[in-house]
Amino acid sequence: MTGSALTKRTSLFLPPRIPLDEWSRIGRQIFVIHESSAWWLGDWLIYGQSQYPDRYKRAIAETSLDYQTLRNYAWVARRFGVSRRREALSFQHHAELASLPESEQDEWLDRAEKFRWSRNELRNRVKISKNAEQNADRKPREVLNIQMNVLPDRKERWQEAAASAEQDLLTWIVSILDDAAMATLEEAEPAKALL
Repeated sequence: MTGSALTKRTSLFLPPRIPLDEWSRIGRQIFVIHESSAWWLGDWLIYGQSQYPDRYKRAIAETSLDYQTLRNYAWVARRFGVSRRREALSFQHHAELASLPESEQDEWLDRAEKFRWSRNELRNRVKISKNAEQNADRKPREVLNIQMNVLPDRKERWQEAAASAEQDLLTWIVSILDDAAMATLEEAEPAKALL
């Protein structure tokens, strides 16, 4: 083991005093393999579907993963063709959206990628959106009119920010308030759990 990492199934051995950039490179490689493995298994199973009638039995034997986990990998891989997969987002991001229609999947993937949402943030926003749609179906929408007096330079700064986000001012204000509300509620959750 002179100067290179050695991997085994249950361990990683690193040489003494490797440079920071080499240690970082190794970490990135491990992360890419980890993030890619669910896609690879899903694609492997899809291929097996056309070639081998007992693919799940074989896959369970080969991987020691349970049937449901393997089915989920294949389902998500099938729902997102290779050209629609986003490299900047994890397999779990895609799994959160797999049950949605394709157009909604792409819309949510665009947002998650643009705003760098974690999988949990994406999950929360999709849930809030679904709840809002269900509530809108149940009762007539109540609209709250808010009037604000804003200094001209502040309004101009807000309009510039909205334009840079490719939104009109009202949509931008609502999205900023929604983001702030979500962050506040998420911060409050751990405190509630302690009570």
